[in-house]
Amino acid sequence: MPSIRFSALTASVPADITFGMGCLFLRCIVIISAWLFLHSPLFAADTFRVACYNVENYLDEKTGTRPLKTDAAKAKIRESICALKPDVIALEEMGSTNALLELQGSLKSEGLDLPYWEHVAGFDTNIHVAVLSKFPFTAHHPHTNDAFLLNGRRFQVSRGFAEVDIQPTTNYSFTLIAAHLKSRRQIAAADESELRLEEAKVLREIIDARLAANPNLNLIVLGDFNDLHDSAPIKTILGGRSKKGLIDTRPAERNGDDHSHTDRRVASRNITWTHFYAKEDTYSRVDYILLSHGIAREWNTNESYVLSIPNWGTGSDHRPLVASFTAQDK
Repeated sequence: MPSIRFSALTASVPADITFGMGCLFLRCIVIISAWLFLHSPLFAADTFRVACYNVENYLDEKTGTRPLKTDAAKAKIRESICALKPDVIALEEMGSTNALLELQGSLKSEGLDLPYWEHVAGFDTNIHVAVLSKFPFTAHHPHTNDAFLLNGRRFQVSRGFAEVDIQPTTNYSFTLIAAHLKSRRQIAAADESELRLEEAKVLREIIDARLAANPNLNLIVLGDFNDLHDSAPIKTILGGRSKKGLIDTRPAERNGDDHSHTDRRVASRNITWTHFYAKEDTYSRVDYILLSHGIAREWNTNESYVLSIPNWGTGSDHRPLVASFTAQDK
C-alpha cells in the first residue's frame, strides 16, 4: 500500500504507521467537529424558552433614591431565573452594563450560560432594558431616542426599547422587542397614565412597521408595561383583532389549578399576577409576553407560566414569567 504523507515530517515513517496516523488524525477531526457542532449555539433542542423579569433596581451602586441591590436579593434573582431555565430573558430595571455582566457571570457560575447580551441606555440613566440569550443575535435595533408630543411638550421614551433578531437554530429565527413603560408613580411634568399611553403608541408604531414589512414575522413583544390588560396602553400595544394584532399569552401560576378548564369563567380565575404595588397594597398583572400570529403557531401553551417560589419578594416586587416555543415554522 502506498504511503499517505501529510507533511515532510512523515516522509521517513513506514507506510503502515503513516496510514494509521492519518486515520487517527481524520478520526480526531470528526470527533472535534461533532463536539463543536453539538455545543454550538446554533444547535438547539426542538423547543426554546423566552422569559421576562423586572429585577427591581439591579444596581451595582446606589443612584438617587434607588438603593444598591443586596446580596440576598441578587441570590433570589438568580434562583428565580435558574428555575425558569430560559434560553432568552428580557430584563427590566437593570443597572449599568457592569451590573448586567455581573448577573450574566453569576448565572454562568450556577450552570446557566447566556453568553449573548444587549443593554439599552435610554433617557433614564438609572435603570435600563436588557436581554440575555443563549442564542446569537443576528441583528440589533436599539431604540434610544424615540420621542412624542404631549400637551405641546416633547418627551422621550424613558427606558427605550430593546429590539434584537435571535436565531435558535440554523433554520429558525425570531424578533424580540423588550419594553419597560412609564410607572404608575406620578411626576410633576405630566400625568403618568398619559405618558404611558404615548409610549405604548410609539411601541405600537414599531410593531406595525415590522409586521408591515413581514406579516408572518415571528415576533415576541414583552416586558413590564405597568398597566392592566383592559387599559388603553395595553389595548394599544395589542392592536386589536387585525392581522397585525398581538396575542396575549397570559401565563398563570403552576399551583395545581386545571389550566385546561373548558369554562372560560373558571379558567380566567387562574392566578396570573406578576407585581405587588406596595402603595396600593395590590397584586396585578403588568408584565406581558405578547406574540404575533406568526410565532403564536409555535407557542407551547402548556409550558408557559408565572414562576411562584418561596420568598419571591426578596428578589423583586415582580415575579418572572416564561413562554415556550417550538423552533420550527408552522
